Amino acid sequence: MDTSPGRPTAPTEERRGCLFALSQPPLMIFLAVIGCLLLIAAMHDLYLL
Repeated sequence: MDTSPGRPTAPTEERRGCLFALSQPPLMIFLAVIGCLLLIAAMHDLYLL
C-alpha cells in the first residue's frame, strides 16, 4: 500500500452525509406523516379544546 505524504488515502466507499439520507423518498414520506400528525394534534389542542 502506498503511504506517500502527497497522496491521501481514500476510503473504498464514498461517505454520505445527512443530506443524502434526507433525499430518500421513504424517509421524507415518514417525516411528512409525522409532521402532519403533530400539526393536526396542535391544531386540535389550540382550536377545539
